[in-house]
Amino acid sequence: MIGEKLGHVFDKPLEGLVRKIPISPNSLTIIGFVVTLGASIALVTDLFLGGILILLGAMFDVLDGVVARATHRVTRFGAFLDSILDRYSDALMFLAISFNLLSNNNRTGASLAVIALVGAFLVSYVRARAEGLGIECKVGLMERPERIILLVLGLLTGMIMPVLWILTVLNHITAAQRIYYMRNLFGK
Repeated sequence: MIGEKLGHVFDKPLEGLVRKIPISPNSLTIIGFVVTLGASIALVTDLFLGGILILLGAMFDVLDGVVARATHRVTRFGAFLDSILDRYSDALMFLAISFNLLSNNNRTGASLAVIALVGAFLVSYVRARAEGLGIECKVGLMERPERIILLVLGLLTGMIMPVLWILTVLNHITAAQRIYYMRNLFGK
């Protein structure tokens, strides 16, 4: 939803600046992933620091697309690489949170983090599978930008448990929305 409505909101304001960036969009994608990897390592022991680093990594995730569009270097491989590294990032973040909570004897939180991750993967998989059939499927409440915003808010405010409940429920609702959308396209 946010990505669909505001996906290119930074293109115009940042266009002049990003044309001067001598780094390729794919390099920015990889840098963002490395920052998120660092965030995941931090999350194991410090949820707040991990949240700050996730926010920093997200900035690179926005910047790579802006640079690609502004410099006319949008490629199918770039989109593919970005999508794959987003899945790795999601897995690392949620598993690190799960490990942190489990090490603090919070089994419910650890389980929620894993179940939220499964939901996040299903949201992405349903879209990818639909696109493999030639159908765009961006419906639903919870795409990656919404997940990252909620996750960072939970980590920075110390309210990770309510956020994990919300993510768990909404990720799976979003996957169901996309499945239902595809079912309606194909008929019963």
